[in-house]
Amino acid sequence: MIFENARGFSDLLPNGGILIGLDPGTKTVGVATCDAGWRFATAGKTLPRGKFGPLKEALTKLVTERGAMGFVIGLPKNMDGTEGPRAQATRALARNLDAAFDLPILLWDERLSTVGAERAMIEQDMSRAKRAERIDSHAAAIILQGALDALVQDGLG
Repeated sequence: MIFENARGFSDLLPNGGILIGLDPGTKTVGVATCDAGWRFATAGKTLPRGKFGPLKEALTKLVTERGAMGFVIGLPKNMDGTEGPRAQATRALARNLDAAFDLPILLWDERLSTVGAERAMIEQDMSRAKRAERIDSHAAAIILQGALDALVQDGLG
């Protein structure tokens, strides 16, 4: 099931559980995971974006290894809250994941997540090349952490 609000999503996860955060870009998909208690998100891999089969295979492996209970996917909205072609592509990815996995999916507003990830990596004095490699996974961690904070703050986790 695909949700756009934290309450419906968390109702299917009454005991928390490991979540996978995704930041779908045009060329790559950043991946992050969290602990079962929904306290912190950690940047993971960056996967190539292309045909759904290889992405599904990589995510299946991650879901199995980590025992993941759901996905949080960054939904790219414009600053005025409208949605463009990237949001439509993200919704299509969410539908594909929904068909492939029996796990709840939360679409999370990702405005400024990449900007936040870039700033954090600059503060860590990370080189431009390393930032380019890791930006999507760090943005996925920011997206996932935002969702975790909302879930916990609202007493949902």
